[in-house]
Amino acid sequence: MWCLEMNKKPFLISAVGTPLKDGGALHREALSAHLSDQWKHGIDGVLIAGSMGTAQLLADDAYRDLIQHGTECARGCGEVFVGVGDTSYDRTRCRIEYVNSIKVDAVVILTPYLIRYQNTELIDYYSTLADISDAPIYLYDLPALVGWSVPIEVILDLASHPNIHGIKCSCPLGHARMIEDQVGQSFRIIHAQPLLLDRLLRSESLDHLDGIFSLAPAWTKSIGDAAQVGDWKKASDYQNKIIQLIQLLARFGVYPSYSALLNARDIPGNYAPRPIHALAEVQLYELLNDPIARELIHCSG
Repeated sequence: MWCLEMNKKPFLISAVGTPLKDGGALHREALSAHLSDQWKHGIDGVLIAGSMGTAQLLADDAYRDLIQHGTECARGCGEVFVGVGDTSYDRTRCRIEYVNSIKVDAVVILTPYLIRYQNTELIDYYSTLADISDAPIYLYDLPALVGWSVPIEVILDLASHPNIHGIKCSCPLGHARMIEDQVGQSFRIIHAQPLLLDRLLRSESLDHLDGIFSLAPAWTKSIGDAAQVGDWKKASDYQNKIIQLIQLLARFGVYPSYSALLNARDIPGNYAPRPIHALAEVQLYELLNDPIARELIHCSG
């Protein structure tokens, strides 16, 4: 049975949600429980204030509270990434300057998405921010939100910057593979392909990050554990559970479904900030009684 080499361990990072109270303030107790759930099930790291954490929808004071409390809860438990990307250079710079006062492993910068910038402008944007940041920078390529992928020539230019250490690829797999083929091994490629996690582990792409991991950390870790010992049948079985869960969220709406399922797992808070609406009563009933939802709630307590 073929398995990963002993020194090649999958590294699984959960993009966690942001639990809020009524009125939009951070629900600190819920965040502590949400993060503890990741470590309890063996997740290797977390991304706080990523797209799953709806960072761009938060008031500035809620964002700062999220970063302060989240990093305190996560310190010493695993790798800690913090999302700082916003729609402009100045807003992102302000977030980086705030995070500079806090010890984190890396900051993740989403491509600014209100305006499509020229390649030279993107290079200036990222390289100047990397000069300011005390923590290493990771690019965040998310074409589903931004509308386009970061051009490979931009990534290759930025990969030479001493404080830009890698990229989170939520882009099509082919684009991510082209990046892998052209950058050096010192530039870290973190895949966000939750539908293909088992296949990518089999091809020895080991770094993975996604929001669905934070909803089902036990299933995610089971895929990684099975891959490490070459039990590809077990990895595929758990991969199918993740696929069904993603399909369920797509059916009812990602953020309200994510929030409802975490609440059903006794992790409180509202993870779907206004103007996102909570599920109607009939939708909530259908969601929580779906077979894959029932299995998640039963097995992950």
